[in-house]
Amino acid sequence: MTVLRVIHRTHYRYSGPVTFGPHRLMMRPRDSHDLRLLDTGLTMSPPASVRWLHDVFDNSVAIARFSQPGAELLVESSFRAEHFPLSEAAVVLEEYARRYPFSYDALEIPDLGHTMERHYPDPERRIDAWARRFVEQRQDGDTMAILHDMVRAIAAEFNYNWRDEMGTQDPLVTLNTGTGTCRDFALFLMEAARSLGFAARFVSGYLYDEERVGEPQLVGGGVTHAWVQIYLPGGGWVEFDPTNTLVGGRNLIRVAVARDPSQAVPLSGSFTGPTNAYLGMDVQVQITADAGGN
Repeated sequence: MTVLRVIHRTHYRYSGPVTFGPHRLMMRPRDSHDLRLLDTGLTMSPPASVRWLHDVFDNSVAIARFSQPGAELLVESSFRAEHFPLSEAAVVLEEYARRYPFSYDALEIPDLGHTMERHYPDPERRIDAWARRFVEQRQDGDTMAILHDMVRAIAAEFNYNWRDEMGTQDPLVTLNTGTGTCRDFALFLMEAARSLGFAARFVSGYLYDEERVGEPQLVGGGVTHAWVQIYLPGGGWVEFDPTNTLVGGRNLIRVAVARDPSQAVPLSGSFTGPTNAYLGMDVQVQITADAGGN
């Protein structure tokens, strides 16, 4: 049995003491058939009172309220979990959904709702054209092959460009510049898939190196990661990571899902202080594996 240990630290720095407003945290995954939580931890400095809730997508959310100011804000979330990822080969679709185009079940369409709708303007239909070419190249209409081709094309045609600014860039900017972060690539894939009629949603979580699981050392690190889930009859919400050309849950620890990236920010909040008080932030994610499960 392999147990993954995840530590997610966020450190904000200020030129002097500031007053913190409420902060919203999305760092704790939900128990499910592919991930079983063993224990969790959450510490903050300055100390804060915390209440938990489930948002409209049933994500686990913590609301922190601080009672004292500080020149630093440190948030550390940790958990141990067993991960049972679905491999790409294990994704099985209903017979009618194996060839594109297909229609979702009438009973499911109301629940899929806005996840099927485009969210960003594309007046010249450039994203549509980008996505449509993969349908045209697959004369047999193989649904999984079309989606996999789209994932591979993003990795091949776009350049990963890490940036520390908050937010996600418009999908047309990603297409025009050919660059982006994992969040940008995920949003672009969502809009491309939605242009073909697929239901898609944004995922925030962590990435780890499966090949090194079981070694007593770091097997993943850096910052949070983002990818996409696309709803496929028979397969359910299937994970697609265009940054690493991954299909299925392998190497991916899902924490939050949302209709739009703005709804799945790991940590957000406010402070009151001088306009030049903010000095910067550091984020570190460490993932280690314990093959013994102790």
